[in-house]
Amino acid sequence: MVSTDIIAAIATAHGRGGIGVVRVSGEDLSGLANSILGKTPVPRVATLSNFLAADGEVIDQGIALYFPAPHSYTGQDVLELQGHGGDAVLRRLLGRCLELGARPALPGEFTQRAFINDKMDLAQAESVADLIDAATTEAAITAMRSLRGEFSYAIHQLVEALINLRMLVEATLDFPEEEIDFLEESNALNQLAAISAQLDKVFRQSNQGSLLREGLHIVLIGQPNVGKSSLLNQLAGEEVAIVTPVAGTTRDAIRQHIAIEGVALHFIDTAGLRVTEDEVEKIGIARTWSAIQQANAALLLIDAAKGIASADLDIIAKLPADLPLLRVFNKVDLLGHEPRVDAAGGVVDIYLSAKTGAGIDLLHEHLLRVVGWQTGAEGVFMARERHLSALREAKERLSLAAACEGRVEFFAEELRLAQNALSSITGEFTSDDLLGEIFSRFCIGK
Repeated sequence: MVSTDIIAAIATAHGRGGIGVVRVSGEDLSGLANSILGKTPVPRVATLSNFLAADGEVIDQGIALYFPAPHSYTGQDVLELQGHGGDAVLRRLLGRCLELGARPALPGEFTQRAFINDKMDLAQAESVADLIDAATTEAAITAMRSLRGEFSYAIHQLVEALINLRMLVEATLDFPEEEIDFLEESNALNQLAAISAQLDKVFRQSNQGSLLREGLHIVLIGQPNVGKSSLLNQLAGEEVAIVTPVAGTTRDAIRQHIAIEGVALHFIDTAGLRVTEDEVEKIGIARTWSAIQQANAALLLIDAAKGIASADLDIIAKLPADLPLLRVFNKVDLLGHEPRVDAAGGVVDIYLSAKTGAGIDLLHEHLLRVVGWQTGAEGVFMARERHLSALREAKERLSLAAACEGRVEFFAEELRLAQNALSSITGEFTSDDLLGEIFSRFCIGK
């Protein structure tokens, strides 16, 4: 998989900017550097240079940084040309690199080479993209934690513990007459329980990180004219949805993105759910149910003055059984009541006023709680769905191992499969097809 050819790309965003960067990586960039700069820069020293065209004309003037292998981001020679930020000059500078034998880099190819050359593992490589895409400060902090290797370290600890247990188990397979007492004498089940407990902890931390990375899609549902659009405006802090006394004003889904305690929330205001003969409104209601199927949670708005009606119960009955639901009783200002939370019977009800904003803080707090976010969670790892899937598989394998009841050969096999699942997270046991899929989602130049 090791690529030795030279790749080049513009590593900064398109458009005007103070600085633009062209990045080059490959084996032995001294010739390319001499042609563009007239010399090979001193390693790891910022050098003011003219960037030269083939005829000696100055394309741009800026800073050249040269990182000889293996002490570079990719593990190969890396040359960074930092000039003025503008599409025309950067395209011309990139074209000069291509004239000298480089080829355009594929998305994520610089980071892929860093992974191949053991500069970082796969989980760290993915966190590079997550850091770039982070929508909140907390998401960026968590991605940086994973980039520094904290997530990988936790996975390596689990793998090492599994390897040690496997060594005992597989050594016992060579002595069949001793298998019966092995699980008791070697304390294997207690070791397995300790590994499982640690795996559960890593899974919880990873699941929290997944919420940070992906954000949450939350639908506002309810009968017409219960205040869904007013609540969306209150959450957004601006008038993003039209509010009128006319029932059925909202015909299509309106989306708004906000952050609460660092978690990105994607709110969707939907058409009121009711029986109607209006063809346009029917389409809006159909889209409401489609949004519900894809949501992470739902806010059911109810008129506090009317209480829960049969129509509200019908809506609840049609919701997916596993969809977290928070009931919001709106318009308490019209009743002269104060905002409050009622958690009787295990069901959380929020009483607030979408018009005045009273009680919105209560909604923020309990909304995060209902979707599983633990406020103040420490040691969160920025995790992707493939990481969670691998952790789930490892958890399942360890459960199967615990149920083997003295059948040591099956016990050993489940441990092996659990180790493979965990190793796929860091890339020690990963197919080339999966690597291609992962890095193709990166931006070009990284």
